[in-house]
Amino acid sequence: MPRYTRISVIPSPKNTPVSAPSLDAETGSLAPHQPERSLERALGQQIRLIRRQHDLSVADLAASAGISNGMLSKIENGGISPSLSTLQAISAALQLPLSSLFASYEERQDCSYVPAGQGLRIDRRGTKVGHIYHLLGHVLRGDVVVEPYLITLSENAAAHTSFRHSGIEFIYMLQGQLRYRHGSENYDLKPGDSLLFDSSALHGPEDISDAETRYLSIIIYPREPA
Repeated sequence: MPRYTRISVIPSPKNTPVSAPSLDAETGSLAPHQPERSLERALGQQIRLIRRQHDLSVADLAASAGISNGMLSKIENGGISPSLSTLQAISAALQLPLSSLFASYEERQDCSYVPAGQGLRIDRRGTKVGHIYHLLGHVLRGDVVVEPYLITLSENAAAHTSFRHSGIEFIYMLQGQLRYRHGSENYDLKPGDSLLFDSSALHGPEDISDAETRYLSIIIYPREPA
């Protein structure tokens, strides 16, 4: 018989149900708030980053730019809004164009839109055994990569339980039935069922129904350093 891991709410000693954490009304998520990115803070962080990359102290850069140590410290901490002439002096002292100081503020925030039926079909290890992969987007933000796939298992698809990669994976069943293996456990999945797991363990479809099967797979893993 397949074994399952279920999420349960344990009653408190007073026989009153334990309330789940409330979602934030603004974000609809348990994730922490994304702090507002002010121009002053972004400028300060970028100037500090470049200064350290050049192996310069606050005193070194302040002297080269013709400003006081205190002013440079306030700029780096986002405490003041520097004038254009001050920013030009700092960029000249760093021997960089003025625009380089605004790089982090103008950082792109990814959004990927894929119209219905236009996911990018790609080959992966399961392709040879009848697993069809459509990549539905690709987001790379900071140190994390997110890859969402629509996976279709054709009627003649074969089992493949030797997938293994870094990160975590979430799958959500859309159509058909499937027995999915993760490590030493099996899970019988039908439409509406989901599975979230550590993808460093061996995993993959073990028993596929005769009809076509489709599910979403979202893989999240750390970006490798350049």
